[in-house]
Amino acid sequence: MTKQMTGFRFYFRNSETWTIQREHIGDLWIKHITTSFGRINGGDFQKINPCEAFKIEIFEEADHVKTDDINQGGLELGMFERALKYQDIEKMVIIFDDGKEDLVYFPYLDKGTPGQEGLDNQYQTTKISKDKHLYIVIDPEKSVDDLYGDKF
Repeated sequence: MTKQMTGFRFYFRNSETWTIQREHIGDLWIKHITTSFGRINGGDFQKINPCEAFKIEIFEEADHVKTDDINQGGLELGMFERALKYQDIEKMVIIFDDGKEDLVYFPYLDKGTPGQEGLDNQYQTTKISKDKHLYIVIDPEKSVDDLYGDKF
């Protein structure tokens, strides 16, 4: 029996989360997920799954917060506005119908001042289209305008 993806849970750098169900996802592309083994910030050794790039279209129905997501920014702004204001999606969990999850890290380069860690990712660009879909691109080489420019 093949397992099927049922949704994503995004993790922002400030520990907020946003869960999006499969039916609220349009265009999607995750470029080259690899498996590494290492230690992050002095923690235990663990399996790490970075990807090279990511793009997603999210339908308007996903612009909400689930009660099990701890998300003050999303409660105040709505998730689309939160994603626009803060370019800080660090990783995501792919949720499967068998209850298992895979954690994927996104490319990240801090926009902050050298020597100071900020939240915003230089590689993330985010926009809302004319038809009120949210487009997110996390890519060291391309922006949301490069990939979805005709939508705005």
